[in-house]
Amino acid sequence: MKNYLVIGASSGIGKALAETLAAKGHQVYGTYNNTEVSHPSIEYHHLDVTQEFNLDFLPESLDGMAYCPGSINLLPFKRIKPEAFVEDFNLQVTGAIKAIQAAFPALKKSGHGSIVLFSTVAVQTGFNFHSQVAVSKGAIEGLSKSLAAEFAPSVRVNTIAPSLTDTPLAAKMLDKPEKKDANAQRHPLKRVGEAEDIAHAAAFLLSDNSSWVTGQVLHVDGGMSTLKV
Repeated sequence: MKNYLVIGASSGIGKALAETLAAKGHQVYGTYNNTEVSHPSIEYHHLDVTQEFNLDFLPESLDGMAYCPGSINLLPFKRIKPEAFVEDFNLQVTGAIKAIQAAFPALKKSGHGSIVLFSTVAVQTGFNFHSQVAVSKGAIEGLSKSLAAEFAPSVRVNTIAPSLTDTPLAAKMLDKPEKKDANAQRHPLKRVGEAEDIAHAAAFLLSDNSSWVTGQVLHVDGGMSTLKV
């Protein structure tokens, strides 16, 4: 049994990941902010990553952590106020920095800690109206690679870059069958992602099965980033 922390474990990918790890018999510490949730095998704690916080509920040694909070705001660049970029950055990047700094002593204590962060296919591929999300997620990719170098060999750091995934964050883009089908057809595998698709990849990166993997951006995107069919 290992100890894992999932920041943002009440919904979407974070919830699927926490439940996947718990089903494997691990001790999972999950956090929630607006959506209170419970699970018989997950120890949940309230946490607002935009405020100052500590992680005093963690055990002395932590085998891995995933930072899952995010947002999807798709607008033409000219309509986005600079403050909106800052708000996204605080949630997705500054929050991750604070969480990693708070959890790092416990991760290092384990001797084989693993950190998983989340980007988006839009960072390296580029899509219309994705500037707000891509700015923050691009920073996540840079942070991930820098920390992978700095934390080696005791703590591994990797990032997953999904394409469109059927989660509450993406509800507006998938709330009608025709929208879901249109988005599915844009992917070589002809479907949008499910939270479990991303959760399984994250669970792999947190596990000892990926013990020789660090500093990577793993594209779990139905082929969107690399294939044209």
